[in-house]
Amino acid sequence: MQHETIAAISTPVGEGAIAIVRLSGPEAVEIAAKLFDGKALTTVPSHTIHYGKLIDPITGEVAEEVMVSVMKAPKTFTREDVVEINCHGGLVSVNRVLELVLQEGARLAEPGEFTKRAFLNGRIDLSQAEAVMDLIRAKTDRAMNVALKQMDGRLSRLIQKLRQELLETVAHVEVNIDYPEYDDVEEMSHNMMIEKTQYVYKEIEKLLEMAKQGKILREGLATAIIGRPNVGKSSLMNALVHENKAIVTEIAGTTRDVIEEYVNVRGVPLKLVDTAGIRETEDIVERIGVERSRQVLKQSDLILLVLNYGEEISDEDRHLFEAVKGLDVIVIVNKTDLAQKIDLEEVQKLAGDRPVITTALIEEKGIDELELAIKDTFFAGEIDGGDLSYISNVRHIQLLKQALSSLQEAMNGIEMQMPMDIVQIDVTRTWELLGEIIGDTVHESLIDQLFSQFCLGK
Repeated sequence: MQHETIAAISTPVGEGAIAIVRLSGPEAVEIAAKLFDGKALTTVPSHTIHYGKLIDPITGEVAEEVMVSVMKAPKTFTREDVVEINCHGGLVSVNRVLELVLQEGARLAEPGEFTKRAFLNGRIDLSQAEAVMDLIRAKTDRAMNVALKQMDGRLSRLIQKLRQELLETVAHVEVNIDYPEYDDVEEMSHNMMIEKTQYVYKEIEKLLEMAKQGKILREGLATAIIGRPNVGKSSLMNALVHENKAIVTEIAGTTRDVIEEYVNVRGVPLKLVDTAGIRETEDIVERIGVERSRQVLKQSDLILLVLNYGEEISDEDRHLFEAVKGLDVIVIVNKTDLAQKIDLEEVQKLAGDRPVITTALIEEKGIDELELAIKDTFFAGEIDGGDLSYISNVRHIQLLKQALSSLQEAMNGIEMQMPMDIVQIDVTRTWELLGEIIGDTVHESLIDQLFSQFCLGK
């Protein structure tokens, strides 16, 4: 309930220089003032910070040395009074501060409740609130920039503009229904309906065209590294991650399971998966790893298929090419520091029009060419970091697809010369679906579900 004052730890759990306990609500300042030995917080100007000590009211002892920020409504994140208590970053100290404010009447905040209050109090809409979560989870600079622009309201303004176009159309139809004697109004309503629905349809199509790139920036490109044992898959993963995450040995079958790591490759986030070598084996543990590797292939957006420059192409290699037919693949011929035994012409024939990169990972050769190939495969060499229209949220994508379908029904109705009040039903449905993106027409249960995914204290 919004009349309650909530509190939570807003910094990551663990040791650090500073930790922050945040309060928001009508009694935030009063609760902090009861504990604070320093300036009278109830009288200080808004948006000021003050040094002092927190006193345990039960024992009368100093509980912590703190800096307290006071920010009064409405110019705060939640549009409520907000207090942030900066204390030492140890687990004991920050929990002691939280216990004291809860003891004085604050309630422990639910996950995402601060952002939820910002939404409910009209400071941000639902798409901006979800962008907060995207910002926290961003894996690359570009993903962060997209989230920042969405927080700034770029998507919200675009959706509002499209809804306004539809609203004007619906209004004209209503005039036509209320005043049927005016023929010119009817003709204007029909022409406007055709014009507006086509315009909004094309704008939604543009957004959905960018959805794949936006989803990649938000969630990462599921990338599987495959190849026969001991071709250098783990070395490739370490080279891309720039640290030794996987065990690298000369013993075939060292990787027994699937290893995952996020990697930033030229602004493209890869959810990199190093798989067990795919081969027939009697080892039960390794066999399980091989089966998991086959499952990973089916779920991947990109395959990095690694071959050995120092060995001839085997039937196993050919089977791998067959297994990834129809998928986005970059072929990597590794270990060019060895004497050549592989037939590169056959490799290129098996690869078809897919990129073939040669590397010597031990000597760190070919990594730049590989990273460029990855970027080119999905973004044609360029990612427009300044494009603010990326749609990356799965909920937004589904709503846009439904809106597109409703508009198509409306356009079909116009073409069949159906009455405008019937066509209006689909147009109104589109308006409602777009409203769900920004929270204007969303159900309370969905709001609760969305904000429950936030971290505590946000």
